Amino acid sequence: MIGKIHKQMSHDSWLFSKMATPEYTPFVFLLLLFQSSVWGFPSCHATKPGMLNVHLVPHTHDDVGWLKTVDQYFYGDRNDIQHAGVQYILDSVVDQLLKNPDRRFIYVETAFFYRWWKQQTDDMQNTVKQLVNEGRLEFVNGGWCMSDEATTHYSAVIDQMTMGLRFLNDTFGHCGRPRVAWHIDPFGHAREHASMFAQMGYDGFFFGRLDYQDRNRRMVAREQEMLWRASESLTPPMADLFTGILPNGYNPPEGFCWDQSCDDPPIRDDPDLEDYNVDDVVTRFLHIAHGQALVYKTNHIIMTMGSDFQYENANLWYKNLDKLIRYVNQMQSNGSEVNVLYSTPSCYLQELHRANLTWPLKGDDFFPYADSAHDFWTGYFTSRPALKRYERISNSYLQTCKQLEVLGGPISRKGPFGAGDSETLSKCLVYTLSSHSSAMAVAQHHDAVSGTEKQHVANDYARKLANGWAHCQVLVSNTLSSLSGSSAPRVYCEHLNISVCPLTETSKKFSVNVYNPLARPVSWPVRLPVNGTAYRISDAKGKAVDSQVELLLVRTTYSLSTLLSLSLSISLYPSLSLSISLYPSLSLSISLYPSLSLSISLYPSLSLSISLYPSLSLTPSYSLYPSIIISPSQSFSPQPSSLLSLCASIVTLRDFLSSLFCVCLSRYNASDGNNSESIQMSGAYIFRPNTSTPFIISKTNSVVQEVRQWFSPWVSQVVRLYTDSRALELEWTVGPVPIGDDLGKEVISRLDSSINSSGVFYTDSNGREMLQRRKDYRPTWNLRQSEPIAGNYYPINSRAYIKDDKDQLTVVTDRSQGGGSIQDGSLEIMLHRRLLYDDVRGVGEPLNEMSDIYPEGLVVRGRHLLSLSPPATAADTHRPLAQEVVLQPLITFTDGELHPSTRLEFSGLQAVLPPAVHLLTVSQWDQDTVLLRLEHQYQASESKEHSQPVTVNLQKLFSTLDVLGVSEMNLSANQWKDEMTRLDWKAESGTHHTGVTNQLSAYSAL
Repeated sequence: MIGKIHKQMSHDSWLFSKMATPEYTPFVFLLLLFQSSVWGFPSCHATKPGMLNVHLVPHTHDDVGWLKTVDQYFYGDRNDIQHAGVQYILDSVVDQLLKNPDRRFIYVETAFFYRWWKQQTDDMQNTVKQLVNEGRLEFVNGGWCMSDEATTHYSAVIDQMTMGLRFLNDTFGHCGRPRVAWHIDPFGHAREHASMFAQMGYDGFFFGRLDYQDRNRRMVAREQEMLWRASESLTPPMADLFTGILPNGYNPPEGFCWDQSCDDPPIRDDPDLEDYNVDDVVTRFLHIAHGQALVYKTNHIIMTMGSDFQYENANLWYKNLDKLIRYVNQMQSNGSEVNVLYSTPSCYLQELHRANLTWPLKGDDFFPYADSAHDFWTGYFTSRPALKRYERISNSYLQTCKQLEVLGGPISRKGPFGAGDSETLSKCLVYTLSSHSSAMAVAQHHDAVSGTEKQHVANDYARKLANGWAHCQVLVSNTLSSLSGSSAPRVYCEHLNISVCPLTETSKKFSVNVYNPLARPVSWPVRLPVNGTAYRISDAKGKAVDSQVELLLVRTTYSLSTLLSLSLSISLYPSLSLSISLYPSLSLSISLYPSLSLSISLYPSLSLSISLYPSLSLTPSYSLYPSIIISPSQSFSPQPSSLLSLCASIVTLRDFLSSLFCVCLSRYNASDGNNSESIQMSGAYIFRPNTSTPFIISKTNSVVQEVRQWFSPWVSQVVRLYTDSRALELEWTVGPVPIGDDLGKEVISRLDSSINSSGVFYTDSNGREMLQRRKDYRPTWNLRQSEPIAGNYYPINSRAYIKDDKDQLTVVTDRSQGGGSIQDGSLEIMLHRRLLYDDVRGVGEPLNEMSDIYPEGLVVRGRHLLSLSPPATAADTHRPLAQEVVLQPLITFTDGELHPSTRLEFSGLQAVLPPAVHLLTVSQWDQDTVLLRLEHQYQASESKEHSQPVTVNLQKLFSTLDVLGVSEMNLSANQWKDEMTRLDWKAESGTHHTGVTNQLSAYSAL
């Protein structure tokens, strides 16, 4: 079987099954459900041509954690923080829907709905299924959560969407499949999200937040509904998505909130009473409706009737909405041309489609978001940097865990080390809420990885990730034991980032297993804390491996200490787990264990966003520059500035090109709101420095070259260059950030170069596409810039770069961060934030992270990888480099010598995948089938060599898997690809605004 991907930046998903002809398939199940229901457009209430039709959409917005934890929100606990109980909302809504067949309700967060569903009786579940089949209860969006769009990686978003949509598909069939994406609360909107939604089969997308200047312009031009062309690499309309901006964020019109949390008066319709107010309510409503119609394009408008955690007493809402509809529509007999109806987003979208109009075209994204002149929501791009890093590491752990579950087969889930799991669901639809998949899905919520939650909620997210990884560790140990033939217990040193691993520091004999989750060779540096001064290391074939032992000076808040660190660089082959054995103080043996070998067959069930563009070379490029020299310099400054605390001169020789840049660590003091222009303070959401000028914070061998710099007791940096590396490593450590001067601080790393960037720089969208950014500019409107720093910050999920005709400087990050190019030739990235004031956006506490371990304030460590190359070949380095950082090798340890019969090498792949192809997902779908996702990771025209179609032979992909069948599904694996149909939309000519160079596409396969 040969799969060819015809578009760059696309995904493909396949299901492989051990059964050549399964007795039952989801496809047949879906057909039966579809034929037995009336769900879909026929369930929509009739509208009236020639009238203004007002679509009332009852809804609740239920954050999967924010001011309270997920569990507290579901059960209604800690109402002293916020009155909210999701289980009561669903109880009440279902009860009220049953009382009037005209009523409608939409629900979004599958994480909450699943919890509620599994507590219901069979009778109640059947009742709810009937409501869904009749279109009275409609699911929108349908992911496990409503993900953040600035700080999430596309692979994690696909996973959490797949989890939620699969539950809806398996529980409700075709009628449970959402037709509309619904992101009413995220703080800005990414183009890659729109591209993914389109490839998941959504007909449209609605959101509530966008920049106040953008909204004002769109209201005047009546362009609040548009066609978003979310990829330039995919042929339209593959990544086109109809997009609408909701009129009131996601709240009801002013004066029409009838929840128990609201103060608006109910409709008092007894004419004998003195406070009868029907005429007043109708008049105010008609005024609002006519005003809203002036800024939209058709005779259909939408109103969101609900808000945060509303409908706990749904009777209050529905009783008043019933009256509103009745009394407003009665006015039609007196000549009114307004028709009000219960509706849903899909019903509203259907009417817009029937209008058969052309729509303005958008090609850039909706970042950054500001709600007024001095209130830019760009701080959360960096808020809670430790949690952001932990989430990124957890994603890598999860993908590795899924691969090893497939590789190990049943023994991985129940083996010598106990019972483990990676997924939240099985063929029986039994979810494990403590599993790693569930924890990662919840972490994608727009108040989770974004860093905009209360501290105790952030702690809960981290705890859930840790518990989920504990489940996965059992599975990993079982699989590695089975593959190697060694039953020795596995040790997971999870504090290597702070040079702590008790086993390597005390044991005289130990082994290390390094598992490579990528399907291509990588060179990966391993650094271990040790107690010896010299080590002889050899790989599985007995070949010597270079290493070195360094004496490290470690500074804490209170003291200086030293430790020994063993550094080595190892080569890991495609989809392999590499086992390294360290023998008493002197010998180290390296063995490779396959990462994907298991006999399975694939049956179509998932679509993965990837574009495979051909690449015939099986060997990835390694070092980009033949020679790199590092020398510390305190005098070089390409710009007249005293900001340089460290300047590392890097001279590179390639095609006679050379360049020079400086690495500078600085800080902004945060605004405390005491300002003549605005009282806005810097906080978890908002970035607002009190000045536009940042303040200064003021041995070589064969394996690694290092320069170590201490700028202050709370800021340090290590510059490293590994042999044959494609990039320079900057390891920064920041904290505890001092606040004794009563000023919050926002620490940045700035790279100054001689590159003539002309105010232009580039950032990624959710780790995939690169978008062009320009200082003090927006593609869609004439910007009035009021915050020269915060207004030029954008989300950096995995990388950013500046370039001119000769050179491109690319920075690959190890977590989501915010950054910009404030000066030509410069890139700055925010590392850490410690703030003393709340920014009055709801969280109600300052972003001031402390703990028992760090009572003086959080200490954060991270890495930036820098590459310098000609623009024409830069993507050949930064694309695979970014994937290596996202899916990094997993290192485990065993104490003592390896048994002589231990298997030291195993590969799950028959051959290396082409460089353009990324193995995104291999996971167990059910007992007999496996989900495979492949991705073409290059954009159109980005690489002369790799931005070409690629052919992959699936039958010859795995070394131990027999592929019996392959069927392709959409990106989210809840529809067969060849049966996925979407509404067609027509774009106006001459309205395309783009901020991109090229784009990605996606396919799926199971």
